[in-house]
Amino acid sequence: MSDSSSPRSADELFTLTETALAAAKGFGAEATDAVASRSASLSVEVRLGKLETVERSESASLGLRVMIGRQQAGAATSDLRPSAIRELAERVTAMAKAAPEDPYCGLAPTELLGKNSTDLQLYDPFVPTAEDLEARAAATENAALAIKGVTNSSGAEASWGEGDGVFAASNGFRGAWRASSHGLGVSVIAGDGAQGMERDYEGRGARWREDLPTPESIGVKAGERAASRLGSRKLDSQKATVIFDRRVSGGIVGSTLGAISGGAVARGVSFLKDKLGQQIFDSSINLVDDPSRPRSFGARAFDGEGVPGVKRNLIENGVLTTWLLNCAAARQLGLQTTGHASRGVGSPPGIESNNVHLPAGAESIEQMMKRVGKGLYVIESFGPSLNSNTGDYSAGVAGFWFENGAIAYPVSEITVAGNMLDIYRRLVPASDLEFRGGLNTPSILVEDLTIAGQ
Repeated sequence: MSDSSSPRSADELFTLTETALAAAKGFGAEATDAVASRSASLSVEVRLGKLETVERSESASLGLRVMIGRQQAGAATSDLRPSAIRELAERVTAMAKAAPEDPYCGLAPTELLGKNSTDLQLYDPFVPTAEDLEARAAATENAALAIKGVTNSSGAEASWGEGDGVFAASNGFRGAWRASSHGLGVSVIAGDGAQGMERDYEGRGARWREDLPTPESIGVKAGERAASRLGSRKLDSQKATVIFDRRVSGGIVGSTLGAISGGAVARGVSFLKDKLGQQIFDSSINLVDDPSRPRSFGARAFDGEGVPGVKRNLIENGVLTTWLLNCAAARQLGLQTTGHASRGVGSPPGIESNNVHLPAGAESIEQMMKRVGKGLYVIESFGPSLNSNTGDYSAGVAGFWFENGAIAYPVSEITVAGNMLDIYRRLVPASDLEFRGGLNTPSILVEDLTIAGQ
């Protein structure tokens, strides 16, 4: 690879990291790790049948972390010439020498490092043209506009992206990944000034294009959702059963992940900090973290420190079984990393979950409505607020009021509120689980939530 060329393969990216590690060692680094990545993307937006934008981007960068004793520093660059990388190494090493001590920093122990790469089928070799993406976006929008009641469009977008990345460290770890993404979505408006106007959307993403729904099915779903919300009313303040659609239920379940992050627990700013080993959900509930599920957005063969993740139940039979830990948080808590380190090119390892899902329950949404009789079905959430110390939760929502086991009318300008610990205990999953992203949840039912209306 010449000084001026952009990296095109994992081998070329590894050349960059080896240059950085060797240079940092020469300047006095005692331990180092480096991340190098390249990416390319293409997106096309169409509105009302006309091409709005075509955006193409390519980027490459390298991040270096240097440790000297218990001092560490890191920085990133997009200038990938060998001379620039050596200058980066000199600068970061000098920064580490001047940094305050961090008693928990350091590389992962060698005995915990991953040994073999796993093919998780994250890369689809298909590369669309701009014309292809334009046609798919147009078909999606046309299907949405054909729905009765839909009067306007905010636009449809089709996108593609792919990239490579490598991670290397002075403890001997070397790992690489390659991944792609395909996306398709549309947002439309139903109604006019006389009857009110409502907006809704549908969008999907996948590692492989063949795993996306058809443009027509995405457009129809967006159009039907928008039209169904016309004539929204307000509700009186009350307590009632609330069903959160799977589009918004992830916000409820996902609060668990932030609360069991080792950093939050170590700082004492988690409402679950004293709940390890205790039952916090109903005994029928499991929450599964599985980094090995192929073609998923949360899959990875190793984490941001080279430690392989393992499939585990974060919640098992309602009991909280573990924290999410990287090496620093594990040292602080006197535990062992769980393989949940995240890593950007310009920062030390953070913490993130892998590929999490709440298994589906036995009842459909319709069956739930029939069983409980009446309540609120939430399909959209605005400005959710969660107190990380107490678990108090509130959010503006919109959706439908149901009575006698069936949808009665659309509602809006409502707030729902409760405490997460109470919500967890009463949470019942529906049967409509779909795997779409890194956090996948079915719709959920929660009884006796506070609804603030008019």
